[in-house]
Amino acid sequence: MNDEDIFAPLRLQMVAEVAAEVTMLEQQLKRPALAQQVMEVLARVPRHEFVPAEAQPFAYVNSPLPIGHGKTISQPFIVALMTDLLEVVPESVVLEIGTGLGYQAAVLSKLARRVYSVEIIEELHDQARRRLARHGYANVALRLGNGTLGWPEHAPYDRIMVTAAPDLIPPALLQQLKPGGRMVIPTGIPEQQQLLLVEKNAQGRIATHEILPVRFSELEQPDAPVGRG
Repeated sequence: MNDEDIFAPLRLQMVAEVAAEVTMLEQQLKRPALAQQVMEVLARVPRHEFVPAEAQPFAYVNSPLPIGHGKTISQPFIVALMTDLLEVVPESVVLEIGTGLGYQAAVLSKLARRVYSVEIIEELHDQARRRLARHGYANVALRLGNGTLGWPEHAPYDRIMVTAAPDLIPPALLQQLKPGGRMVIPTGIPEQQQLLLVEKNAQGRIATHEILPVRFSELEQPDAPVGRG
């Protein structure tokens, strides 16, 4: 039995736990279940390949896990919920802010045409590049840089996902969101963060919807410009 087979039952158990948590929060989330394609991708992407070796035994626990540098890989429930809220379709071009070790980018890559992901911490960026390449996620492009500035060269984006929390939505990300697009982002001070769904209509008007309270790492900004594709 190979490693992938060993972890397959744990992935299915994780997906079942995510589904149960969504059911428990149905009234707050205003949805009885997440999209089938999101759950199917969660059951396929090898989360154990996107955590440090010492965390692999816990990779499919429905909990955030440390990945170094004071950062975490998000709880599978949050990954699934944010992916569901984004409503990615096969032709979507997605911008992700906060690559970490690449798990969320891997999930998005199974649903979107192209994923662009920005990470400010060089070691995480380099590790994510290796991990994604090793597993053949060819439609993901990575950049070392300041996520608050987005990735203007490839804008506008159909969808934007932010996996670290700024106090306020960065203006550059709003500008890089295509009319008709959606953004999912946690915002607020550490003890009072809310997960927001941001929608931009065809006329460019912005509407925000609070989904639920969350706790994310803060979105870092460098003192000096950082950038490397």
